[in-house]
Amino acid sequence: MNLSGVYVPLITPFAEDGEVAAGALDGLARAVLDGGAAGLVALGTTAEAAMLAEEERRAVVGICARACREHGATLIVGAGSSDTRGSAEALHALKDVADAALVTVPSFVRPSEAGVLAHFTALAGQSPVPLIVYNVPYRTGQSVGAATLREIGELPMVAGVKHAVGGVDADTVALLADLPEGFAVLAGDDPFFSAVLALGGSGGILASAHLATARFAELAEAWAAGDVTRARALGHRLSAMSSSLFTEPNPTVLKGVLHAQGRIPTASVRLPLVPARRESVEAALRLL
Repeated sequence: MNLSGVYVPLITPFAEDGEVAAGALDGLARAVLDGGAAGLVALGTTAEAAMLAEEERRAVVGICARACREHGATLIVGAGSSDTRGSAEALHALKDVADAALVTVPSFVRPSEAGVLAHFTALAGQSPVPLIVYNVPYRTGQSVGAATLREIGELPMVAGVKHAVGGVDADTVALLADLPEGFAVLAGDDPFFSAVLALGGSGGILASAHLATARFAELAEAWAAGDVTRARALGHRLSAMSSSLFTEPNPTVLKGVLHAQGRIPTASVRLPLVPARRESVEAALRLL
């Protein structure tokens, strides 16, 4: 599949009674797609997926799927766990629902890189939808090097990687210098989106793109067109804004900003997350 441009991992807004605010979620989905996003990610980390009940997860996916269908956009759904067998079962449930699945490198178990490769080999052989590997070592505790990612990228049904290693390290440079055919690298650390595009990345999965969606889409287009001067200037501005949204655990500051803008009914998050401090939200609003 063609994975390029900006994909927004939607938050899950909550109403005053603590329930999912379906109308607000639908509004956010349509707003970012109208703003130029290539697609949505449902049930990502930003969605507080771990704190949602199963029926809430189904409702969130349904809302996102409807918005993507009506906009001709791509729907990616977070799925899988540290268990290969359980991950395969979760992927089968996405048949006829999602265009692709975002699957994290197994967390907590901390397999070897050979085990990570075996995990994705098994999933690629069973999944009804293309896979996007979520490489995020600061959450999983498992680092996956460029060589292993390259092997995973050569598997059938693996479309790309959400690459979120906390910066642009040597493995990032090595991977982007020698990509398997058809394997997309999507930036997963928002402040480094422009840097990854400059090195040859094809897009990003960016929580920050709830805000100024059109500007993030413009940045991707500028790098694709080779307009370096425009891309650098815009990239610096968006990087500063993105950094302000991650001064506290995601998505707490983002929700505070969206609530201040009147786009969601509350800034509530579910425990063990707690709402962002007012100073953090105000700092982000100033950079917007």
